[in-house]
Amino acid sequence: MYPSMLRSSGDWFADFDQLQERLDALLQPRGASSSIRAVGRAGAFPALNVGTWAEALEIYAFAPGIDPGSIDVSVEKGLLTLSGERAGAPAAPAEGRVVYANERFAGHFRRVVALPEDADPAHVDASYRDGVLKIVVAKREASKPRQIKVASER
Repeated sequence: MYPSMLRSSGDWFADFDQLQERLDALLQPRGASSSIRAVGRAGAFPALNVGTWAEALEIYAFAPGIDPGSIDVSVEKGLLTLSGERAGAPAAPAEGRVVYANERFAGHFRRVVALPEDADPAHVDASYRDGVLKIVVAKREASKPRQIKVASER
């Protein structure tokens, strides 16, 4: 039923990663991770897509059913924090109905993303549409690619 923790696969890093995942699952409520390592963790809410291009860093948070006014987006010391609350389903199901599974996340959430050094925390835009929160963090002008003109010397 449970694999032995005394036997090793030979890959110590994989073993420690598996142990960390098990401890996280035991000690943290579902979706309540506040670690910058939370990006890419299965089961964290909201799910994130993070990408970059020459002009900006883009973060898409998939958070359907949330009032955009209840979402807090902040940047401090190179960390972008998303937090808020998602209302749950009614406490009592309708008469004659039985709930067998409830997989929709409800409650407080918090996600933290470490911004790269070239991100400009003074230029952050956030918009919410159709259940997707889009956050664009501009890159600093000094870090953007630019063309250097080569002068010929005679």
